[in-house]
Amino acid sequence: MDKIEGTRLYLRTFEPKDEDTLFQLYKQPAVCKYLLHEPWTSANSAEAFQKKCVQKRLSHQTALSLAVVYDHRVIGDLSVWRTGQPDCVEIGYAFDPAYSGQGFAQEALQLLINWLFSTQQVHRIQATLDARNTPSANCCRRIGMREEAHFIQDWWSKGQWTDSLVFGLLAAE
Repeated sequence: MDKIEGTRLYLRTFEPKDEDTLFQLYKQPAVCKYLLHEPWTSANSAEAFQKKCVQKRLSHQTALSLAVVYDHRVIGDLSVWRTGQPDCVEIGYAFDPAYSGQGFAQEALQLLINWLFSTQQVHRIQATLDARNTPSANCCRRIGMREEAHFIQDWWSKGQWTDSLVFGLLAAE
């Protein structure tokens, strides 16, 4: 996959040199609070990072993981995977809190969405997130995704029942 360039940042697949930066991101409890996994530790970070490194192409069998690069530094992680429905994908993302509130997530996600619709023949993109993650929900709204569902206590996460929000966007929109 080639680099996807935006105004201030670009997206590319992960490279070995990104390992420490991604570990610094995912070891933060605040970053992982609403994710499905616990913070990375020195014991599991190499294996977790290796999974990101091999996800270089979106297919029916493999997910795609992309580094969000700003000023020669990885500031975020985007993931895309097929949902099992024809031409439908789900996206997930995490960003370094030091770069929040500056529109980087919005720009990166818009680049990804445009790429998915224009080059991957995607019909529908969805994002499912923990309903307590207000900044993420607001970001989905800002990039034009519509809130389609609010499930009540549907996901057991880190010792408690949590609500989920589902956002969607169609290529025709």
